[in-house]
Amino acid sequence: MEKSIQEDIREIAHKTGECLREAKADKAQYTVTETQTHEFNVDGGEFSLFRTLFGHSLSITAYKDQKKGSASTNQFDDSAIEAAVRDCLKSAQSGVADEAYDIAPAQESGTFRDGAYEPDIDLFFERTRELMRDIQERHPKILMEQMIVSHDQTHKIYRNTNGTEFEAFQGAYAVSLMFSAHEGDAATSFFGSDIYTDRLDRPFIELGSLEKDLADTEAQLSTVPVEGKFQGVILLTPGSLPDFLGNIIGNFASDGCILDKTSIWLDKLGQSVADSRITLSLCPGDRRIVCGERFTRDGFRSKDYDLIKDGVLKSFCLSLYVANKSGFAPAGNSSFALVAEGGDTPYADMVKSIKRGLIVGRFSGGNPSVNGDFSGVAKNSFLVEDGVVKGAVSETMISGNLADLLNSLVAISRETVENGSSVLPYMAFDGVVISGKESGAQ
Repeated sequence: MEKSIQEDIREIAHKTGECLREAKADKAQYTVTETQTHEFNVDGGEFSLFRTLFGHSLSITAYKDQKKGSASTNQFDDSAIEAAVRDCLKSAQSGVADEAYDIAPAQESGTFRDGAYEPDIDLFFERTRELMRDIQERHPKILMEQMIVSHDQTHKIYRNTNGTEFEAFQGAYAVSLMFSAHEGDAATSFFGSDIYTDRLDRPFIELGSLEKDLADTEAQLSTVPVEGKFQGVILLTPGSLPDFLGNIIGNFASDGCILDKTSIWLDKLGQSVADSRITLSLCPGDRRIVCGERFTRDGFRSKDYDLIKDGVLKSFCLSLYVANKSGFAPAGNSSFALVAEGGDTPYADMVKSIKRGLIVGRFSGGNPSVNGDFSGVAKNSFLVEDGVVKGAVSETMISGNLADLLNSLVAISRETVENGSSVLPYMAFDGVVISGKESGAQ
């Protein structure tokens, strides 16, 4: 193991604090992180690489005369720490004073231990080989374009000059697949599927949505045309739902749109913004989220919170700075650990209820407009007519409005997919414009 990784990062944090005091920073926060990654790569169905990677970093944010400065380094010797602190304060000197700059107040310190901090490399290797065999046997038309599996170990210390200290030890296994299906001259577009787990007691193919994603990709080898342009239902899978939810948060509830006052939800706290069946939370503390965030970038202990509860807007996703600027409360955490519980409709019944629409596995589009208008291509998607899946589609556009989407809910599936990073159901929405190739989609 490299000497730098053997350093006691508590001592690095102590040295950083001493340097900040000597530099006379008014207030500061800093994070020391060391990581160790055991990684397998698979190419052409064979193991092509096994390596162990070590990483370490120090990031500092300091304030002087209400001016903010930041600096970082991946060197832990005394001179590197001193230089990072000097650079940080120099950066602050050239900044603009802002009364909204601040750090988290003093809190009870905490140490957090999550997941599988020490890996079982032998069993991990066997589970990976098992996944390769399962894919070859169950899904022979799949071409694995990339498979990266790793065990990620992180030791992190956060401190600030108000006396708060958080320390986290976390470890988990990550599986990331990129694949397509091939048969003769036919080929599908690529698709990705990921899982994050701290247990090796089940075959990887049973986790998350791996099995369904592989099967759906094989089913896309032959396509059916989408005729004309019409308003219909889109059934978003747990794989495509985060893209839409991320755009909703970014457009209506995040730092940028609140600071710029472009959010159409700016005056909607405590009011209905979605169908009453929709509850969307950010919950890094949920037991189904693997190694979730334990403290925020601003130095608060992370707390689960509802963004939308029974259709009512409960919170914005704000940093401490934007909260201070806007007068709203900062978010309970700074994660993207999305949790939406299942509804009361089986997925199969959701499909049967669709008169005409699409099951959307992936969406490729540009950034939505300020008011939430979106447009893009439905990828890895299937046409549904009169409750029957007719087949995969290609070159099919969908467009609509994100705010309207939340108020056009058809159903939420009883089933949910847990991939270690999120817990999400299938959600169906009406009133979306669907355009086939003949209508000029590109």
